[in-house]
Amino acid sequence: MKSGQRQDQIAALEARLSQLKKRESLANARLRRLGSRRTRKDDTRRKILVGAIVLAKVEQGVVAEADLRRWLDGALRRADDRALFGL
Repeated sequence: MKSGQRQDQIAALEARLSQLKKRESLANARLRRLGSRRTRKDDTRRKILVGAIVLAKVEQGVVAEADLRRWLDGALRRADDRALFGL
């Protein structure tokens, strides 16, 4: 095999390696995005469930509505969030 052919093969292999590394990088980025999306979904679901339980406990009289309103008043800062609860 001549030196020029070897150099061509090496260049072709390096180009292929570069393509494979780029593909691997894209696949890893996609996996990270999917993981982040799943984490956000799980977090949202937990918040919904906790909220539903607290509201049910208020309706059952286990938690005083005044306590819930005090918690909300201390935690909510955005005007639209406060308005939602009449604060």
